[in-house]
Amino acid sequence: MASNTTESRTYPTRPYLAVSAAIFRGDHRVLVVRRAQPPACDLYTLPGGAVELGETLEQAVMREAREETGLKVEPVALAGHHEVLARDDAGRIERHFVILAFAARWIEGEVSLNEELAEALWLKPAELSGLATTDGLADIVAAARGRIATIS
Repeated sequence: MASNTTESRTYPTRPYLAVSAAIFRGDHRVLVVRRAQPPACDLYTLPGGAVELGETLEQAVMREAREETGLKVEPVALAGHHEVLARDDAGRIERHFVILAFAARWIEGEVSLNEELAEALWLKPAELSGLATTDGLADIVAAARGRIATIS
């Protein structure tokens, strides 16, 4: 379990660094998860979370994938980034995350979701178009697929 609580990331004094993983299996399907809690409740996204003190980015990707999905993954390459900057009705910064998205390979395990997630789907990237997703998800998945293809 992460050492920081979600509440401590509300109304931050600085941006939080986070990672996410576009996890691909051998048949070129990517894992997307539906969030069960705010923020992004009921939206499909990639598994991920905040980088903890002392972790490398790759270690954070592996830990978050394991904590959220039970999967062992291998981060392959940085695929892009996404910035989440949310303001409340008064204009104050309620959340600020800089999320580095990694292309990753599935190594082993079957999906076992933690309490933060409601559902997991292995999809072809083209199948994302019919889902309610976080902003930019399809672009990040496309970039990650390109990174996996060039390294494989």
